[in-house]
Amino acid sequence: MNKTTYGALAAVATALLASAAVAQPPSAVEPVTPSIPADTYSPGRALVTDFDRIVTPGGVQESFIATLGGARQYVSVRGADRANPILLYIHGGPASVELPISWSFQRPWEDYFTVVEWDQRAAGKSFRLNDPQAMAATLTPDRYRDDAIELIELLRARYGKRKIFLLGHSWGSAVGLSVAIKRPDLLYAYIGMGQLIDFQENEKQSYATVLDQARRDGNTEAVKELEGIAPYPGPGDFDVAKTGVERKWSVYYGGLAAGRRDSDFYIHMGRLSPEYGLDDRKAWDAGSDLSMTTMWPKLADLSFEDVRALDVPVFLFLGRHDTTTPSEIAADWLQRVKAPRKSVVWFENSSHLPMIEEPGRTFQTLLTRVRPLAGRDLPPGG
Repeated sequence: MNKTTYGALAAVATALLASAAVAQPPSAVEPVTPSIPADTYSPGRALVTDFDRIVTPGGVQESFIATLGGARQYVSVRGADRANPILLYIHGGPASVELPISWSFQRPWEDYFTVVEWDQRAAGKSFRLNDPQAMAATLTPDRYRDDAIELIELLRARYGKRKIFLLGHSWGSAVGLSVAIKRPDLLYAYIGMGQLIDFQENEKQSYATVLDQARRDGNTEAVKELEGIAPYPGPGDFDVAKTGVERKWSVYYGGLAAGRRDSDFYIHMGRLSPEYGLDDRKAWDAGSDLSMTTMWPKLADLSFEDVRALDVPVFLFLGRHDTTTPSEIAADWLQRVKAPRKSVVWFENSSHLPMIEEPGRTFQTLLTRVRPLAGRDLPPGG
């Protein structure tokens, strides 16, 4: 994905509340043979591919296409031991896929979890699997949540698991939390990273913080552009162009990655991805554009503020400097929520990307505080 698309739009977190899902049987799976299309970065990607191979006897490294809600979607599964519990990572955006970035941080996770990366409908490698115009009409908050539930049911059947761990990041935290509300029986725990709770409040706080930073910095260009979109987010449907301006300066002031002026370091890692070639990266951009212009105006009224209880353990991984999804909103919300177990984990040197900004601490927390909740990872009925 290019810098403009991500910095202006795709780091946007959203919130949603959704309805019912019908599980897709394992027969809806199509196997995929990974390939590395040639482009400028092919030599480097070949080295990463070889280094990143799972070679343990009990390991799993496979990709397949699953039909979820009538749409074909790309799924990658990796882990050193099939006996480990599954952790499904739900990426942000909409359509900011994590699969092409995951090689840079995920490998240690795979010793203790079977990690599933899923390119959501109209996102990344899934973008070219369906007619984009047909997909546009299906891009609703309810449908994303339903797709996730169908995928979890498929993974349970395919790998013989009773429950899984679910980690939602940014936009994915909205999808993931709505799954935890609707189907807590499927989960050992829910982990929200860059958790979004209230869409309107998220945008108001982000805008106010960034404008204040620009004024204190004497940044006349930023102040002029930010004041030019006031009131933000404003009444009615959200304006994608205004959000682009707000996110431009949020990223500049470290609201995406602490201490960094842009997202290049993050996005450019996708060029060395074992599973993403040049055509896939183009699809990544196209899917982001389609999903943002279709979804963003629909999300103004979405909120989890009224949720007061969850029937599953909840962990929030929050960056102290995050202005993409201001962390205090989520931390305050969790204080009011009843759950079997709940915890806020603060990442003091992070903004919106703790898995990249503090990868060691992210892994340590998953290993010591989350992984034990699986106990003996029993199969269905076990």
